[in-house]
Amino acid sequence: MCGIVGYIGHREAYPIIMKGLQRLEYRGYDSAGIALFDGNQINMSKTKGKVEDLKNKSEKNIAINGSLGMGHTRWATHGVPNDVNSHPHYSNSGNLVIIHNGIIENYEAIKTELSKRGYVFESDTDTEVLVNLIEEVKKKEKVKLGKAVQIALNQVVGAYAIAVFDKEKPDEIVVAKLGSPLAIGIGDKEFFIASDASPFIEYTNNAVYLEDEEMAIVRPGKEIKLRKIKDDAVAYPMIQELQLNLEEIEKGGYDHFMLKEIYEQPRAIKDTYRGRLLVDQGIIKMSGIDDNLERFMNANRIIIVACGTSWHAGLVAEYIFEDLARIPVEVEYASEFRYRNPVITSKDVVIAISQSGETADTLAAIKLAKERGAFVFGVCNVVGSSIARETHAGAYTHAGPEIGVASTKAFTTQITILMMLALKLAKEKGELNESKYHEILSELENIPSKVEKALEANPLVEIIADVYKESDNCLYLGRGYNFPVALEGALKLKEISYIHAEGYPAAEMKHGPIALIDDQMPVIVIATKKGHYEKVVSNIQEIKTRKGKIIAIVTEGDTQVRELADHVIEVPETLESLSPLVTTIPLQLLSYHIAVMRGCNVDQPRNLAKSVTVE
Repeated sequence: MCGIVGYIGHREAYPIIMKGLQRLEYRGYDSAGIALFDGNQINMSKTKGKVEDLKNKSEKNIAINGSLGMGHTRWATHGVPNDVNSHPHYSNSGNLVIIHNGIIENYEAIKTELSKRGYVFESDTDTEVLVNLIEEVKKKEKVKLGKAVQIALNQVVGAYAIAVFDKEKPDEIVVAKLGSPLAIGIGDKEFFIASDASPFIEYTNNAVYLEDEEMAIVRPGKEIKLRKIKDDAVAYPMIQELQLNLEEIEKGGYDHFMLKEIYEQPRAIKDTYRGRLLVDQGIIKMSGIDDNLERFMNANRIIIVACGTSWHAGLVAEYIFEDLARIPVEVEYASEFRYRNPVITSKDVVIAISQSGETADTLAAIKLAKERGAFVFGVCNVVGSSIARETHAGAYTHAGPEIGVASTKAFTTQITILMMLALKLAKEKGELNESKYHEILSELENIPSKVEKALEANPLVEIIADVYKESDNCLYLGRGYNFPVALEGALKLKEISYIHAEGYPAAEMKHGPIALIDDQMPVIVIATKKGHYEKVVSNIQEIKTRKGKIIAIVTEGDTQVRELADHVIEVPETLESLSPLVTTIPLQLLSYHIAVMRGCNVDQPRNLAKSVTVE
């Protein structure tokens, strides 16, 4: 979950690394550090806090010149966030420096053994153990840094993306990967190292993404030296041309990335179905499905594995697949899936959903499903990510970079992909007549304009947010397709504003949560005309009787709910199966405005990170 940046070449490393860390701060922001080599010595600065704190400290306390350097922004696993536990870490000799994303699970055993050999540890981190293990191997085996890294990594258990530098050999950086992402940007006699491509996009469009259990040695003016960690076999780098552009990773005039990404959803949804949804021809064209249609058609069931917001998108997909394609669906938390000895067969299709494509729990679920013979289809946003490489086939959402930790456009674009997949299967299976099939195709094409219309409620949502910004608790209710939207709305509120919130099926309110309702409890109810409307109206009346404060998301022109609710937010009418794409918009905006009003860091909420690469 941490962010790694490194540079070696002919430019000044400091500004590249510092800007890169700011772009990667979504990956972790409880502490940060930088190490620079000026040709004679390593200059290191580390601090608890944000990258901006590191920048201020570094420019006051260390020399910031040099054309080799490494930086790190941390999401703490081993050791509390403080200056000492921040990366980079020295080895005991002071010659080796390391930055690390991931977890070394057997670090305590290694630390005990190294302590017996005289090694002293300043921090509580597993990373300092790893760098000293590399140093011990280097001394004991009398090998160069690259070989020492390889031998050491064959002794560790866990996940890692690392970059290591040896000041006795200052013309190279050694990097390696297992489970955590690592990209190498290739410039003119220079190399950039990062957790994703955003830190070096203005310098080069060429990148190599390391595969699991690969290591590389980068030296200015020379080709990448790539090897397999386990058996030392030579590997050959596949250079990819980056599709990212600089504008996509800047705020573009918005106060926060989250708000920018909420407003990007009409374009993101359109980009997701562009070239795939061919309404005039009445077809959906997706190569990942077309090339594997028989596996889907013959599936006994679909298992969806995901975490967080992606899990909520999977829950929406459960309704869609079962309703339209009549295929049984189970939706599983990826973090639980692999640990309960699930029954999986070759007749199952597993759909793995992840914005980053690097979610560790989801990757582990994919590997288990493949071992059991299931066909695995990935839905992710990041081109070249681990999930894209590990799955048999898949589809990218094309949402563009999502920098805000709280996912917004990931949710709507994932649903868009899953709707197209379900529609295609429903048509092939003969479960939809031509009229209904074309109706859904046409309505999906119109969804971006309806999301734009839903965004027009922003001023009203801001007013409502001001009323409830001091609330301690909040309840979200929905039914059918919009029950997962209630869960997602509650997640957004709790993760960025720190207000306790829960989502429930509206009918379940009577089985416990109704005891919480009083005149201080805001209850957000999704009450659109399509789907269980009269039942939801009855639930609203039950809330009103107990003096709860009702914020209702309704279809344009609704009058019945308006008479009952304290606040009403209208969204455009659409098909029930597509309604989550518009009903989620006001909930995203509500969470955003409440968090801003409470003084929370919207893009970087406490204790969270964007890409969860540890289990």
